[in-house]
Amino acid sequence: MGGPTTRSGRSPRTTITPFPGKGDGEEGTLVRTTASPLARYLAIAYALLIAYASLHPLSGWRDTGAPVFDFLTAAWPRYYTGFDLAANILAYVPLGFLMVPALQPRLGVAAAALLAVLAGGGLSLMLETLQNFLPDRVPSNIDLACNAIGAMIGAAAGMNWGRALIDGGRLHRLRTHLVVSGRAADFGLVLLGLWLLAQLNPELLLFGTGDLRTLLELPPLPYSARRFFVIEAGVAAAGTLAAGLIAWSLLRQSSRVLLVALLLPALLIKAFVSALLVNAVQFGHWITPGNMTGFAAGLIALLAATHLPPLAQRMLAALALLFATALVNLAPQNPYLAASLAVWQQGHFLNFNGLTKLVSSLWPFAALPFLMLPRGTVGTHHDK
Repeated sequence: MGGPTTRSGRSPRTTITPFPGKGDGEEGTLVRTTASPLARYLAIAYALLIAYASLHPLSGWRDTGAPVFDFLTAAWPRYYTGFDLAANILAYVPLGFLMVPALQPRLGVAAAALLAVLAGGGLSLMLETLQNFLPDRVPSNIDLACNAIGAMIGAAAGMNWGRALIDGGRLHRLRTHLVVSGRAADFGLVLLGLWLLAQLNPELLLFGTGDLRTLLELPPLPYSARRFFVIEAGVAAAGTLAAGLIAWSLLRQSSRVLLVALLLPALLIKAFVSALLVNAVQFGHWITPGNMTGFAAGLIALLAATHLPPLAQRMLAALALLFATALVNLAPQNPYLAASLAVWQQGHFLNFNGLTKLVSSLWPFAALPFLMLPRGTVGTHHDK
């Protein structure tokens, strides 16, 4: 009896990848790997993010009675900027790119690229049509055309370079070399990517996630310099510990240097986005005594926690996540931070701001189920 085959009759490709041992003198092993579903997870996550950004703020739904497809034959709008055109094209490039490696193992590269273009255009058509029912949104055939062009560009790039994400490609080999195998690990990588995305909002506390005050109408605590310092430091410390332990659970090798290196991009993103979206002079508005104290304390706690058993690490990460979320929802409004952000003109980034806020608000509630996965489905580490 033959092995499993794909729909096209070809056997799914399997690669043999050598891995070094975890300690000096330990022999490496050969690990059999198959195409990772990471590209599929990333494509789904990105499509959901696009949907939210296109329908933000998701309030005030109403039916005007106008034909919902009239926008398809509308004339070129009087007011349009090059930024709008470029943004609508670029927004769909990653979607088209990710969908090709996500679909390629089942359909082949040509069919995957065609379906990626059709899916990107179909998603844009659906979202533009739904904008008819939102008072703050205006459907546009120009947006639809730009989105479709972006999906085409992304699909073309995916045909050439998308294989790097799947079955033996460079990124897949790097992922297999550094990260433990399994679907849970792929989900963890998506979680870390969303955590980095949340850092793109300059309004949020450093590594602070789970802010539900608007939804639950929770009043903040009265402001005092000492109270804000304690809460800011607590959020940074607990956020560093939680995100760091999630990253540690994914690493194939027990490299604490690599673990620390994985946290540095979050700080660089915070500085970059502050300079880009707020003001170049205000790029360091988040570098406060509370944040730096909390980050240092969280980093020390993280390095100490890497010596705990895997189950204790996941329990500690969950507790840190809950602690940080509670502090975020109690944090008082800092008038000095508000003054620094007063120069932020959201403008074209209004929807992006809402997107990063949504990701930040929901992230802890996606991370907690990951931490509760049964033992053995996420990484374990054994130091010699």
